[in-house]
Formats: sequence, structure tokens, C-alpha cells
Amino acid sequence: MFLIWLTLLFSAPLAEGIPEKPKRSALNQLTRTLLRKYDCGVRPVNNWTSITTVYIDLLLQSVLEVDGKTQSITTSIWYRQIWTDEFLVWDPEEFDGINEISLSSDAIWTPDVIISEFVDEGKPLTIPYVYVNSSGMVKNYRPMQVVLACSLEMYAFPFDKQNCSLTFRSWLHSVKEIDLALWRSAEAIANDKRKFMNDGEWELLSIPSSYWLIHQDDTDYAQLQFNVLIRRRPLLYVVGLLIPSIFLMLVDVTSFSLPLDSGTRIVFKISILLGYTVFRVNLTDELPHTALRTPLIGVFFAVSMAMLMLSLTKSILVVKLLHHSEAEVRQMSVSACLLDKYGSVGHGFTESALTSTRTLDHINLSAEYDMDASLEEDLLSLNEIQESPSGLDWLLQELVTLRLALSQEDSESSAHADWLALCSKLDGFLFRFYLVVLISYAGTLLTLWASWSFA
Repeated sequence: MFLIWLTLLFSAPLAEGIPEKPKRSALNQLTRTLLRKYDCGVRPVNNWTSITTVYIDLLLQSVLEVDGKTQSITTSIWYRQIWTDEFLVWDPEEFDGINEISLSSDAIWTPDVIISEFVDEGKPLTIPYVYVNSSGMVKNYRPMQVVLACSLEMYAFPFDKQNCSLTFRSWLHSVKEIDLALWRSAEAIANDKRKFMNDGEWELLSIPSSYWLIHQDDTDYAQLQFNVLIRRRPLLYVVGLLIPSIFLMLVDVTSFSLPLDSGTRIVFKISILLGYTVFRVNLTDELPHTALRTPLIGVFFAVSMAMLMLSLTKSILVVKLLHHSEAEVRQMSVSACLLDKYGSVGHGFTESALTSTRTLDHINLSAEYDMDASLEEDLLSLNEIQESPSGLDWLLQELVTLRLALSQEDSESSAHADWLALCSKLDGFLFRFYLVVLISYAGTLLTLWASWSFA
């Protein structure tokens, strides 16, 4: 008895020095209670015939890149999954009124819902937790940056609209096990633009959604599809691509006002063509790249360069006709007829040389032009006087020669003026034809682009 009393006496101070073991917090106890016998590989239903409905919500934050060459689009989205886990239910009164906790997403069951158009995952923010409330509702909120396969239609660039879809479905579970539904109404999701960064190149039109069942391998699978409808803002490309090209075309049109015989028109047009080529090469990276169809803006640049080439070719043709030699002109019966019809009255070539094909067939090619009767008489008298030359006769001979030279010069000047007038009329006709082609081409493009822009 004495020994027992001594043991209690000495053990009392020692017991006072040992700290009391702290109690576990209610949150810790709740977590341990929920996960003690939890199996994350089993669908969380008490009755295996029950269907787990996964509610999906989507918010589009921004469109980062649209690649026409790879037919893909990079987007940043806020993605939410909500479902009920029947194994994660508790009474808040038993755990200090805790109604909602966060759990590791790796520790519980999560649905195998994927995006069918998924190509690559960008730089996601890893959030390893989900929220669970006392009724078993699990909320999985994740921001995602994803690269999606999308059938892009770049033909109307830069007035194009794109329709890219995000189709959510379970990879393994049929609709009898996992069904999909919208967390909010379809109208609310379609018109929700509050999180979209609306200052970029793309404008969000709407996000309509649809639900259907796909039959595969004698099993029905639930699919929930969101169609992201976006439209490109064309102002940047209109100012940087279209307007400079239009200015160069207008400068080329005004170059037709340069005189034909000045020699500067062709040089000016070649300078415009060279400048347009440099402009086109520098902006190659700004145009979309597609494997099957050439965008309409590519056709616009190609046809614009072809129009510049046509304008240059027309000018070369007219200048070439203007500088034909007299011998070549006399051999061109068509030119002679045109000159007789359209040349200026009273200042043409003599009728025996250039006004009809009948005269051209009988003309003496050894003679340059027919002379007047007075000149023939002077020459005959000069030949008669040459038998007995004197000082007065020599002066008469020189005067007749000078008169003949001046007459020939006047005739040549008149012929050149008439040929220049004919070439100017031909140039005016080709210019009007060029304008008709250019206006028709520009009107067609503007109509197409306007229809796509306001559609």
C-alpha cells in the first residue's frame, strides 16, 4: 500500500509535464471520414443502375490564334463540370457546421468527359482541387487553353466568319451510366460575353449549344456541342492591305494621262509594277495559308498584278505602233484605211500613198511621196536650164531644192501628226476597255465582300 502511494506521489508531477494530445480539427476529421473507404475508381452511385448526370458550363475568354494552314484554333475557356457524388455526403451539424470543403481531384472519382475536337493542350493553370458540398455536389472549375481542330473557311478573308465546335462526350461510359446536360440555359450561354476579351482581332457573335445521342457499337453516347461563332474585324487588313493596293491601281489608271510620245509612260508603269511587287512580297506573312483553296484576297492581289501587266502591255503596244517607220506604215493597208477614216481632214498623207489598198498596190515604192504639178514644172525647167548653167540658174536650182525639201518636211510632219492622232484614239479605246474590265472586277469583289461582311 505504501508503494502504491509513493508511485502515485512521484507520477503526478511527471503527468503534469506531458502536454495533452490535441484534438483533430473538424475539417481534418471530415476529410478523413469521407476518404477513409472511398474508391476513386468506382462510379459514385449506391445503385449501379442510377445515371450520373454531369452538368457542363462554358465561358469563352479569348481567341488566341486561328491557323488556316493547320485548320486549328487556339482558345482560352473557363470550363465547369458539376455532378453529384453519393459517397461524399455528410451532416454539417456533426462537423462544426462545415457545409463545403475542397478535396484533391486525384482522390475522388471524376467523369471521363473529353472534347472531341481536342488537338493539343496549351499552357493550362493546374488546379488540383474540387469543391464538394454536404449534399454530394462536386464542382470542378478549370480555366483551359486548348488547341481545337476546326474546319476554317478562309476564302472571304478578311471579312470571314468562323464556326468552331467544342463537343463534350464521355470516352467510355454510355448514356445509361453518364449523361450530359447544360448547367445554365442555352440562351444564357449563347449570349454570355461578359468574360470575352472583345478588344482583339475576333468578335464573339454567340455560342449556341445542342444535345444529341450518337450511336456507336450498339451503344448510345451522350454528346453536348457548343458552336463558337466568331467574326474577324477587317479594319487592320483593309488599311494595311487593300487600301495601298487600291491606291497603286488608281495611280496606274492616272498614268494613262501621260502623253504617248513623251517616253515616260512605260517607265512610270514599270515603276508602279515594281513597287506593287515589293509591297506584295513584304505582306506575304499577313495573308492566311490554306492547302485547298486560295483566299479571295490572294485572287485580288494576283488579278491586280495581272491588270498592271495588262496596262503595261497596252502602253507598249501603242508606243510601238506610234514609232513605226514610214516604210512599215506604207505596207500596212489596215493602218492606211484607219488613217483615212480617223485621221484629221486636210493634213493626211497623199491619197496615192496611204488612203486605199488600191493605190497601195500600184504605188511606186521607189518614190517617197507624189509632188505637186508646180514642183514638177520647176524640176522640168530646172533640167532644161542645167544644159547651160549660170549664176542665176544655180540660184534658181537651190530655191527649187529648198522648196522641195520644205514641202517634204511639211508632208512628213502632217503624216506624223495624223499617225499620232490615230494612236491616241487607239489608246483611248484600249483605256476605256481597261476601265470596263477594272470596274467590273472591283464591283464583283466589293459585292462578294459586302455580302459576307453583313451576312
